[in-house]
Amino acid sequence: MALEIERRFLVDGDGWQRHVRWRARLDQGYLVARPDGVTLRVRRTAHEGPPPRHEAWLTLKARPPQSMDPTSLDGSVRQEFEYPIPAEDAAALMALAPQQLSKWRHGLDLPGGDWIVDVFEGDNAPLVVAEVELERPDQEVVVPDWCRQEVTGRHELSNAALARLPLARWSATARAGLPPWLHGAAVASDTIS
Repeated sequence: MALEIERRFLVDGDGWQRHVRWRARLDQGYLVARPDGVTLRVRRTAHEGPPPRHEAWLTLKARPPQSMDPTSLDGSVRQEFEYPIPAEDAAALMALAPQQLSKWRHGLDLPGGDWIVDVFEGDNAPLVVAEVELERPDQEVVVPDWCRQEVTGRHELSNAALARLPLARWSATARAGLPPWLHGAAVASDTIS
């Protein structure tokens, strides 16, 4: 069984940029995004060179299996099944995906897990999220000071939720739960929640 174990943090500032090893443009479309956390996503990735390369993936994510220790279920563990697909299939699936988002992903050279920083575009700008993928839920992590607020398990800040309801369309009530540096990003009508 494939498990994804990760912690997520809102980023403030550019201190992370000195750790960048690689970067890639990601376009994601959600074919399924259920309230119980099951998602079916298509992703197209364009890695900057040298040499530049393009990849496409179909990914299913779901809650962890019931057999897992309930004390480890803090939102950091999910089942993940990911499969490479042809570029033509990815383009056709993206055309079917009603909810989409784009971002730049940066791979970092930090210890203690596989660290990345996602810089969101469009209606989710200026959102910047750091993620660290771990081997175990109880793994110790040294969190950099530019990771200002942990958002592990906060569904409204998941990629699937941000594709459905981008940050710019959050209500004033929803924005109140964000750190001050993100308040200016959400400027749409206060009637959407």
